[in-house]
Amino acid sequence: MTAQCILVPQISSVPAHEAKARQLLNWLVKREIVEALPSTCGQGGNGMAYAIARGAQRVVEHPELLPFGQPLNGLEIVTQRCIYTPTRDFREEAGCPQCRQEIGEPLFASLDEWWPGQTDNFTCPECGFEDDINGFLFLQPCGFSNLGFIFNGWTEAVFRQDFLAVFAERLGFPVRQVRVDP
Repeated sequence: MTAQCILVPQISSVPAHEAKARQLLNWLVKREIVEALPSTCGQGGNGMAYAIARGAQRVVEHPELLPFGQPLNGLEIVTQRCIYTPTRDFREEAGCPQCRQEIGEPLFASLDEWWPGQTDNFTCPECGFEDDINGFLFLQPCGFSNLGFIFNGWTEAVFRQDFLAVFAERLGFPVRQVRVDP
């Protein structure tokens, strides 16, 4: 397994998420950040992903750390509801943005209802504040959405803030970076 940098929209249900995924992929291809056709450079499911392209050097702080020449270097796009959390030492801690109380245990227990799409929201058991689950405060970056962009091996190169801002603007929602280490 290789490290992954995952960009997750901060909304559970992105409207027209499959069309949005295609639009963002086309934009990334046009900017030569990833290749246009999938190849076996991914690590999920069938191993297919969109390989890193030369333009990726323009969107990261440390281009010398990009995974050129590595077998796992591509972008995988997930268009199913998924939970994105770090795999190492994830503490499942969350807080309410309204009352500022720790509500991690009930929030993560509520994922049994969130996962199958019964709800996008969570209600704080302390004060009754309700919002999309992504609207709550997390000690460690994580995301919950029906759309995710997994960049295999790009973690150490660190996305530039201007790229992340344009990516979020094109997506139409703020994004959170989730780092997954092997």
